[in-house]
Amino acid sequence: MTADELAAMVGTAATHELDTALERIKHCLDQLTDEQIWHRHQPGLNSIGNLILHLCGNLRQWIVAGIGGASDDRNRPAEFAEQGPIPKEELMRSLEVVAEEAKWVLAGVNARQLAEVRRIQGFDVTGVAAIFDSVPHFRGHTQEIVHMTRLQLGDSYKFAWTPTTPEQGAPV
Repeated sequence: MTADELAAMVGTAATHELDTALERIKHCLDQLTDEQIWHRHQPGLNSIGNLILHLCGNLRQWIVAGIGGASDDRNRPAEFAEQGPIPKEELMRSLEVVAEEAKWVLAGVNARQLAEVRRIQGFDVTGVAAIFDSVPHFRGHTQEIVHMTRLQLGDSYKFAWTPTTPEQGAPV
């Protein structure tokens, strides 16, 4: 296996993680109203809408700009200051667009890009470090969105998947 083949595997795995996280976010947004998406449990906490804006900013900065070389025009404080309501369809479309841009970068990543040190958000990191920072960050906030959705919906939350066999963990 060559270094570039290994780099392609890293890009493919990162893309898969983004895709599964996007599915979970969309599953949550489909169950919520715009008002619920912008609800803050306390004034100092973020809404789901803020987290989606934050994921857009982070993914664009770390992957699209940091690895892909696009311009970095992130305004991180604005991601958290936004009060909405930006409609959920617009939020999801924005997230899907930046995720597609990131997946395009990841699909073409090579060994040189993974090893090269670049400055992202004030940190000197390799491309592989940027991926291992941004993709788990995306996944972590996805779980936060799932949790926030479940808190708001309670028993009416619809799970995306439930076990159906004992091997999967279904009750016997």
